[in-house]
Amino acid sequence: MSAGSVKGEVFDITDMHAPVLTAMQKAALAGAAQASFDFSVQAILAAAHAQTGLSDFGSMDFAPRLELWCQCVKEDSFLSAVSHAALWTMFVRYASDRLRVEDICSRHPEILDIVIDRPIIVAGPPRSGTTHLLGLLSADQRLRSMPWWEAIAPVPTAADAPSADDPNPRWTRAAAGWEQQDAMMPLMKYMHEFSPDHISEDIELQALDFSSYLLEWLVLAPKWRDYYLSHDQSGTYAYLKKGLQVLTFLRGPNRWVIKCPQHMEQLPALRATFPDATYVITHRDPVASIRSTLSMWLYASRILRTKTDPEEPKGYWIDRYRILLERCVRDHHVLPAEQTVDVYFHQWIKNPDAILGEIYAKAGLPLDAETLATLHKYHADHDPSVKGRVVFNLERDFGITADDIRKDFEFYFNHFPVEREVK
Repeated sequence: MSAGSVKGEVFDITDMHAPVLTAMQKAALAGAAQASFDFSVQAILAAAHAQTGLSDFGSMDFAPRLELWCQCVKEDSFLSAVSHAALWTMFVRYASDRLRVEDICSRHPEILDIVIDRPIIVAGPPRSGTTHLLGLLSADQRLRSMPWWEAIAPVPTAADAPSADDPNPRWTRAAAGWEQQDAMMPLMKYMHEFSPDHISEDIELQALDFSSYLLEWLVLAPKWRDYYLSHDQSGTYAYLKKGLQVLTFLRGPNRWVIKCPQHMEQLPALRATFPDATYVITHRDPVASIRSTLSMWLYASRILRTKTDPEEPKGYWIDRYRILLERCVRDHHVLPAEQTVDVYFHQWIKNPDAILGEIYAKAGLPLDAETLATLHKYHADHDPSVKGRVVFNLERDFGITADDIRKDFEFYFNHFPVEREVK
């Protein structure tokens, strides 16, 4: 498998510290400032009830977590009006989708008997290539995956029924949302794409339980981080499984490929929930992943925050990666060797076919020539280097060097044979 000879455009975001806003960005911020939102559990659940006509949320043990999410939103004084509007919409969507999940399970209790058969689960540091690997494996049609249009509306409503004018209204809504985001932040697609067909992280299903590390990507939320890391996540992983069962009932089959970087720090809960899984753990120089995260946060700040301060992501995410990788080092032993593939970035870029062969062998799936050709085609069609890439400049944008970051991760390099990639 090779990347091909055509390379996409290279983008250098030179206004990171003093963003030059477009007319559309200014209009969006001004428009959002006209609205106000009640970030309370009562208001969000009432809005979800009004939207769905349903009232059974299942176990209400999520309510304290939602309350803390709301508190973190209110305490982050630098969230922009656009962020408030987006977060309100998101919280209500999660509550509404939870209502729909509970409703379909009450009408079809057999859903909870569906076996999620030997899933392939990808985990790795955020911004390290796990999304591409997930998409690559999902190209194998023997495996079930969750595209973005389905992730944001897992249970279709009557309004989502296909028609002659629109064969998939959920896809159409997802496409409209993606077009809006792309117009607002046109370089984001080179860092993290949310087009309707891209394969989503399973964190969207965990969010129906109002947990996971998702909120940390949207709000500066150390209070939530500390709560989440100190509480058992088994219940939220059980809700993830419930979501997969619902999606299997609606659209089959039951052999899944899923991924989320968060799984690296939740390996015991992951293992207990999916004991027959094949675990694919990717590893890369943390500096390569961290510089991408820092740059993505700072670029998005021009719309999502009222200030663009490089100290915000630098002060939060370097330490957050350390916690994630420390927990992976601590708990990796709970994964059975015969079910686990550790994928090292420097090996992947040289010989991905050998690694794919190991993944398929441990998953008990034949990797024949036809399947390999399908995977090769996906890689060629979705190669990030062809699509285009953003330049990440640690010293200019964050006043820090690769060595400054890497010194806090010697424990990781000592445990896993990860090559130092960023100079």
